[in-house]
Amino acid sequence: MSTLTNATAITDKTRELCQIILDHPIFQTAQARIQAFVANDQARTQYETLVDKGQELRHRQHHGETLGEAEVRAFETEREALLRNPVARGFVDAQSELHELQHAIEQQVALTFKLGRLPTPEDLANQSCGDGCSCHHH
Repeated sequence: MSTLTNATAITDKTRELCQIILDHPIFQTAQARIQAFVANDQARTQYETLVDKGQELRHRQHHGETLGEAEVRAFETEREALLRNPVARGFVDAQSELHELQHAIEQQVALTFKLGRLPTPEDLANQSCGDGCSCHHH
């Protein structure tokens, strides 16, 4: 058995945190929007088509191809149409909110390990997501 599974206080508190997350209105609302999206074939197809096209364009660009202005404009038009679909928009927003929540929790835990103490608001404010992230906190 691993040390963590023997650390019942940590396991119990982790489960308590998980339950608090599950019970939180932000999580519940996000889950409801995700379920509405999953149940909506039209929104799902629209989203999957856009994701596939985006991956194709990134792949081509990564391999040195120049993307035509018309195809980029067509992709942006499809993206805007997706975001006008309230079910798809709710899904995209829910994903973003859950990602932010998960990142905030992971950041707190990681800083606790790194610092050997509870991180202060200043510690958290001085963190960034790493290279490539546009949120860089100052």
